[in-house]
Amino acid sequence: MDLEDEAGATENSGGVELIDCEEDPIVEPCEGMEFDSEDAAKIFYDEYARRVGFVMRVMSCRRSERDGKILARRLGCNKEGYCVSIRGKFGPVRKPRASTREGCKAMIHVKVDRSGKWVITKFVKEHNHPLVISPREARQTMDEKDKKIQELTAELRNKKRLCAAYQEQLVAFVKIVEEHNDQLSKKVQSVVNNIRKYEPVDPGLMRRS
Repeated sequence: MDLEDEAGATENSGGVELIDCEEDPIVEPCEGMEFDSEDAAKIFYDEYARRVGFVMRVMSCRRSERDGKILARRLGCNKEGYCVSIRGKFGPVRKPRASTREGCKAMIHVKVDRSGKWVITKFVKEHNHPLVISPREARQTMDEKDKKIQELTAELRNKKRLCAAYQEQLVAFVKIVEEHNDQLSKKVQSVVNNIRKYEPVDPGLMRRS
């Protein structure tokens, strides 16, 4: 391997391949790589796709038969599979459009393990089509469904961040209310105790004594 090849890709001590580029090195997926959640795996592969030059597609998943939770997920290239034209009894039911599907098999398969981590169990690197490095050009190759998926994914991330922020504020507010209620209860109890001290003594009790 000459110097140019050595500069093209390096491997760290953990066996993760780093692809050099003008920005930060691209961390390439590998089997055994772990993530804290399914969303974290999606964000990682989406960023990898953007940097390498393709568009991520969220594909099939496997759910638990007991509670319906997602146990495994496939993430791939938007050129995965082939577009099947839908035809009615008397011909096409919709206007055909150019397909972006080319049967690309590039993908990662992630599944949740017993510890709750999401682990890459399979990685297919090679694409059967040219990669478009420019994010703008890559977006132009997306069909309407892929664009919608990307927009909804970005919107979901923003909503989750907002929900986390609102939850934090709500917890802080509830804590303040509880502390205020506790202080108020103590004050009320103190007032009640003071009133009892100064309550008039029943004269009947005085005569009996």
